[in-house]
Amino acid sequence: MFENIKFDFDEIIDRRNKNFLKWNVKENELPMWVADMDFKSSPSIIEGIKKKAEDGIFGYGNICDEWYEAYIKWWKKRHGVNIKKEWLIFSNGVIPSISSIIRKLSSPGENILLQTPVYNIFFNCILNNGRNAIENKLIYKENNYFIDWDDLEKKLKDKQTVMMILCNPHNPIGKIWAEKDLIKIGELCDKYDVILLSDEIHCDLVDLDCEYNSVMKLKNIFKKIGVALISPTKTFNIAGLHTSAVVVENDFLRYKIWRGLNTDEVAEPNIFAVDAVINAFDLISEKWLDSARKYIFENKKIAGEFIKNEIPEISLIKSQATYLVWLDCGKILCARNKNNNLCEFIRNTSGLCLSDGKIFRGNGENFLRMNVACPKKILLDGLNRLKKSIFEYMS
Repeated sequence: MFENIKFDFDEIIDRRNKNFLKWNVKENELPMWVADMDFKSSPSIIEGIKKKAEDGIFGYGNICDEWYEAYIKWWKKRHGVNIKKEWLIFSNGVIPSISSIIRKLSSPGENILLQTPVYNIFFNCILNNGRNAIENKLIYKENNYFIDWDDLEKKLKDKQTVMMILCNPHNPIGKIWAEKDLIKIGELCDKYDVILLSDEIHCDLVDLDCEYNSVMKLKNIFKKIGVALISPTKTFNIAGLHTSAVVVENDFLRYKIWRGLNTDEVAEPNIFAVDAVINAFDLISEKWLDSARKYIFENKKIAGEFIKNEIPEISLIKSQATYLVWLDCGKILCARNKNNNLCEFIRNTSGLCLSDGKIFRGNGENFLRMNVACPKKILLDGLNRLKKSIFEYMS
């Protein structure tokens, strides 16, 4: 049915006034903040949802064998990872899973370690559950980030530290952690009996010239202390369908996590959640993904060249994955009063809505995050708005 289909990522979809979080902005504003794409999803996912909806019955969902097989085949084919059926647990989202796992596998007052700057909602998961969020701040040098290994070991060694949340690929910096780094992280966590919880939701959105490494390849370490969180929601722009999986090889950890997810009532799928996964991991969706990755890669290059030539006062950090770009505004902020809110200034002067780097902690106060998963016309509009605001800010 879709053999000769062409995917039109230049098509502009009107999302205003349709109850989309990202587009809940004023008419003159352009949102490039929330991490969802302005592209239509894979046609096989869309058709699958339509077919399900045509039944006209929206009862309780059920996990079928095809759901397990879809994850297993996809991960084997795309990432060379062998997942067994019994390792997979359904959850309605990565963030609900993190919160549930924190509650089940740690106690109030214990430490959960993060490598900052990092996805801000992780802090909510930790702090809202009465745990301490401790930062292993990444070292920033020559437009790149590196792990502070001495600080990491010191904080993992603390008896109060019971879990580390790894973000791989890392949001917002777009870094794919090298295999040697994952091995070293895993060995340190194992040494100090710290659970390694890896959010791998962006794993399929890697740049064309890059390959992704999963903690699930750490075999012996993953079997002892590893938990991986995976989902097609970022990959295929279906976050609103609330579907994900937790992968746990260790029998004891898996049972505890399964109990937690069920106790928290986040282990039952809505009527579209299972079919969406099955259709996301088919051949048509795979073609869609390869086309989307190419389009996003081009957009990141366009953004990089535009900023280099038109706004040299800021710099785009070279990333390896995700459709989020991390903008270093340190030079202009150092020349101004840091109390001035650059993100708010940009929104007020040009209508461009970005994510304020401060919320990601670490050295994020000098940065802005921009979502470039949009038609090129929208991207260029956003870049020109950014240029206008930066010039006004500096004047």
